[in-house]
Formats: sequence, C-alpha cells, structure tokens
Amino acid sequence: MNLRIQAVSIDSTDPKVPADFWEKALDWRRTYEAEDEIVLEPPAGSPADGVCPDLLFLKVPERKELKNRLHLDLRPEDQAEEVKRLEALGAVRVDVGQGPEVTWVVMADPDGNEFCVLRALRSDELEAQGLVPGIEGQAVDGVTVERPAN
Repeated sequence: MNLRIQAVSIDSTDPKVPADFWEKALDWRRTYEAEDEIVLEPPAGSPADGVCPDLLFLKVPERKELKNRLHLDLRPEDQAEEVKRLEALGAVRVDVGQGPEVTWVVMADPDGNEFCVLRALRSDELEAQGLVPGIEGQAVDGVTVERPAN
C-alpha cells in the first residue's frame, strides 16, 4: 500500500489563533491562507519538508468543548526550556487526568487544543531507534549525550 498522512486537521472558530501559535512554536511556514483555512508546513528544504504532515486549520462554527481525541506529541531537546518558551507564546499547562508521575507535560494552545511536551530521548533510546548510534560522550546539537545509569 502506498499511503501517507498529508495533513493533521485542527478545527477552530478562528483558525488564525491556533495557526499563529503553531507557526511560531514549530517555526513552520504558512503556505496557504484563506478566511476559513490556513496551512502550515515545515521550513522549505528542511529534513521535515515533504515528510511531516502539514497542519491544516479549518474554520468551524462550534467551539471546542471536550478533551481532544487526537493530539500532537512534541519531543524537544530540553523539556523545561521548551515548556517555558511555549508558555511565553500563549500555551498553558492543563490537567486531563495524566497524574503527577508522568514524564510529559500536557499543555493547550491558545485555542484550547491539548498537546504534550515529552522528555528528551536518552542516548540508549536514540541508539535503539537507530537515530544516533554510539554517541555517548559526544556533543549532539550542543548537548553532551550520556548513557543513563541502570
């Protein structure tokens, strides 16, 4: 089967509100804008360009009332710094019943759409996924990677 996800669609009474937030949060580009529809895509020429699904913000008459059934999970290099940056852009922390023991932070964009900010991957997790094999003690994007103690 030759099938891929083209876009993740997000309903809003005012698509400009969440689109403005996500454009800044992800540093993506706005490739289409109309009164009832806005499209964001990864930066042109970036590794994510043409690979990651677009974000499509659609105008709908009704407001969001319940917890999202589908949400984005973001994987930053530094969770605490990223949460702080997203709060400065207008996101807020929310409780959807996740409990205090989880390793992620649940947030909502200015339109109330929940998303999660995950912890950074450890070097053994990166290696297990074949992302960056054998990187202990080396700097990756300015961060020295260390193998966690057992």
